[in-house]
Amino acid sequence: MVLGVVVYGELLAILIALASAQPLATFWTRMGPLSVFVQLITLLSATLLCMGRAPLERLDPRLGALSALGLIIGSSALVTYGTALLIPPELALWLFPRDGLSGLLIRALWISTIVGALLLRYLYLHQQWRAQVEAVANARFKTLQARIRPHFLFNSMNTIASLTRINPQLAEETVLDLADLFRAALATEADTATLTEEFALARHYLNIEQQRLGARMHIDWDIGRAPGEARLPPMILQPLVENAVYHGVQPATGPGHIRIQADYRHGQIYVTINNSLPDTQVPPTHSGHRMAITNVSQRLEAMFPGAARLTHGVQRGEYQVRFAFPHPWRQASTTPP
Repeated sequence: MVLGVVVYGELLAILIALASAQPLATFWTRMGPLSVFVQLITLLSATLLCMGRAPLERLDPRLGALSALGLIIGSSALVTYGTALLIPPELALWLFPRDGLSGLLIRALWISTIVGALLLRYLYLHQQWRAQVEAVANARFKTLQARIRPHFLFNSMNTIASLTRINPQLAEETVLDLADLFRAALATEADTATLTEEFALARHYLNIEQQRLGARMHIDWDIGRAPGEARLPPMILQPLVENAVYHGVQPATGPGHIRIQADYRHGQIYVTINNSLPDTQVPPTHSGHRMAITNVSQRLEAMFPGAARLTHGVQRGEYQVRFAFPHPWRQASTTPP
């Protein structure tokens, strides 16, 4: 954010220098003082907006926008007045237009008003776009919640029925896994979940599939280095693991494997799901779909705008899905408290 403020402030300084009536040969000489002048205004405005964020959020949106614009204009007036008083007169005559302090203030106020209004309009449109992306992602998540595979439920019930005759205790554990899985899938009140909860949900799902597939599926966990308290959108991992079972292990004629890894490096958590690929001679029994991957990617972006990423594809003879998100993360509020 600070880098963006500095870059756009520098672009504004370049624009002002290019629009000046001074000879082009003096461009680089004037760019130094102009850059300092513009950066003081932009950084002071950004600081005041950050400090006033909480009270601005409590205002009506239109009044909040006008107040934010007023802070930008006030910062511009304060820096301009202070600069005119502090720098030597000969430098001021060479650097600024020759119409006195009043003319300089009028120019600065008009420029800051126009630039500030454009900036606030851009931020408003960006916030609306983010809200739309989040709404679409949540709608698709609700669709995924309602779209529990019927054959998964039927297969699970058949597995439980067969276990009740040969291993009642294991049948009871499978019923509990299924109940926990459906409870999480049908929950609507939670906006976030911990990484530990996501791993537990994936284990419940894989325990059920393990009873059905038996020795055909081998599962390897390597998640000890990831902080379990990290928060992320709920039901992120289970759809990806489900894809690994249905598109990787189940269609194969021989044993398959799924490897789930998690690591934490430099403020980022990396979660990787690798699964073996079915034999190329065997036609796929489930058409590949990217609904789960698209939904996971959009929901990560909605919670961690610009700070999360997801990649997927074939890597070294396996299919790999990998997503990364920051930790710790303080989610920005989108509504007034």
